[in-house]
Formats: sequence, C-alpha cells, structure tokens
Amino acid sequence: MADERVAVAYADALYTVTRVEGNVERVEDELFRIARALESSDELRSALAQQQTPAARRQQIVEDLLGSAADPTTVAIISLLVGVGRSAELPAIIDAFVERAARESGRLVATVRAAVALTDEQQNRLAAALSAQLGHDVTVKVIVDPSVLGGVVTQIGDTVIDGSIRHRLNQLREAI
Repeated sequence: MADERVAVAYADALYTVTRVEGNVERVEDELFRIARALESSDELRSALAQQQTPAARRQQIVEDLLGSAADPTTVAIISLLVGVGRSAELPAIIDAFVERAARESGRLVATVRAAVALTDEQQNRLAAALSAQLGHDVTVKVIVDPSVLGGVVTQIGDTVIDGSIRHRLNQLREAI
C-alpha cells in the first residue's frame, strides 16, 4: 500500500507540472510507451536501477535513449525519477500518471493487449465501441503482446474483456 501511495504522490506532482507545461496528452502517451518498454526489457530495467552506477550516468542513458524524439518534459520526468532512485517504480508511477490524466479529462483508459500493433482505424473503432458500451470517452493504449496469439485482451480498471483466440478456444474446449 505504501508503494502505491508513493507512486500516486509522484504521479500527482508530475501531472501538475505537465499540465502547467501544457502537453499532458503527448507526455502521457510517451510515458505509457516507456513504461511498457521497461516492463519488456530486463536489460534496460537493470541498467536504470543499478544503484552502483552514478545517477548522472543513469540519467545520461535516459537522455541518450529518448533524445530529441521525446518531449523535453517526458525526458525530464524519466530523468528525475531515475536520478532519485525510483527506476524500479517507474511503471507504477507512470500508470498512476496515466490514470490521473484520464480522470482529469473525464475519460477512461483501456489497455489493449494484441499480438500485432493495431492501426489507427482499428484503435478508433475499438475506442468508439468501448465508449458506447461504457458511456464514457475511452482512450485506447495498445501493448503488442505476441502471447495473445490473436484477437485482443482489453482491461479497463478492474474489468477484463478477453476477446483473444486463446480464450475462445478455451471456452470451446469447456463446452465440448
């Protein structure tokens, strides 16, 4: 519980700064992508979490990786969190940031796991369908996950909608 409170406290502070900068939407999207990259790369996670490596070196890794491709606010946020030794908590802090940004704009965030990247049109159709079903604006965040095999697995808060082929095959197997 304490870790969650720390993540939310950081996320709230970072959201306030980002809102003042006026680039919440872009930073939110970039942070989400960075969190997913950290979750999928043991090497990157390890490099940023090494407390034996000086903070300045870990921050340089962030700046080298993100460079001019990311918004300066995004780079500053990640660099700050790495510098203060919060690398291991980055995904949790970022997820709390995304939730806060969504809450402030009156929308829900749907995390969608798919075997392949979804096109913009597919994301828009999915967002529209979820918005109609839930009665709220929904932003779709896609995570490419080859273990899904086919279809998508969507999570909105605690609700999971499993439209994967694996899930459908399991249902068929149970029915037979």
